[in-house]
Amino acid sequence: MRILVTGSAGFIGFHLARRLLGEGHEVVGLDALTPYYDVRLKQQRQALLEAMPGFRAVSGRLEDAGALAAAFADAPEVVVHLAAQAGVRYSIEAPFSYTESNITGTLALLEAVRSRPVKHLLAASSSSVYGMARQASRETDGTDHPVSLYAATKKATEAMTHSYAHLFGIPTTCLRFFTVYGPWGRPDMALFRFTEAIAGGRPIDVYGEGRMRRDFTFVEDTVTAVTRLIGKAPVQGQPVAGDSLSPVAPWRVINIAGGRPVELMRFISAIEAAIGRAAQKNMLPMQAGDVTDTAAEVALLRTLVGDVPETSVEDGVRAFIEWWRGWRGA
Repeated sequence: MRILVTGSAGFIGFHLARRLLGEGHEVVGLDALTPYYDVRLKQQRQALLEAMPGFRAVSGRLEDAGALAAAFADAPEVVVHLAAQAGVRYSIEAPFSYTESNITGTLALLEAVRSRPVKHLLAASSSSVYGMARQASRETDGTDHPVSLYAATKKATEAMTHSYAHLFGIPTTCLRFFTVYGPWGRPDMALFRFTEAIAGGRPIDVYGEGRMRRDFTFVEDTVTAVTRLIGKAPVQGQPVAGDSLSPVAPWRVINIAGGRPVELMRFISAIEAAIGRAAQKNMLPMQAGDVTDTAAEVALLRTLVGDVPETSVEDGVRAFIEWWRGWRGA
């Protein structure tokens, strides 16, 4: 199958593209290698993909018509749209980068798909759209109260893809990712920052006084779910049990998570155990834009793709730190 992955040099995009290539698919990776974090990490991911047969890299932003045309030159059958400006806290500092990448960029991609129909469009959303939810979030729950601009742009992504699915019959699945972590992860995320600080003997900032919970999802489990969903394009009027299928479009949203939230302090303990050193903790209040809990209801995911591996936080953190030690030593 010919598959276009936007954001292929990003964290999830890299793992997904590598999995798809390993399964024998042809993959076009579109990525601008933007400097939100150390570009060398993105370059290293891309170099690994370029060494695999069946991969073609296209450099450019979604807003670049030439880059999009090059990405669609091979007439992909499926598009997995993962390119985005990530990060809840950075959206407070640089809001326009989020509207440019996550809204304007997504619109440009939708226009490209409109003129070059595909069998399935899968687009990244986020658990952030649920806002301050206090219980396991179902896909049919309301998402009208985002507490960060990042979350608002992801809700906009869902709304825009729904309108195009309705108007132009584009089968679309929006993927609500829950705190994905693992090897090759982003340096701005807690696992990377905590690991570097603890290993270096520096204190870590623990927000929310350590009382936050996250539905941490190991990246390989995430990729397993997404690859299985590729062949499960929604069909209007044919919902499955517990479906979030739109009544007017071949469009659905789906939680991508293990459904087992973990306390932040347990996550930190897993890092300490894997490194072999206790953390010095600065206990701080919540930051603006953050939420106290994320927890996913995953019945729909399991109905659609079966049981997805559920890597424990301890095993997942250990895998990350093994990678990090090798990467830092390179």
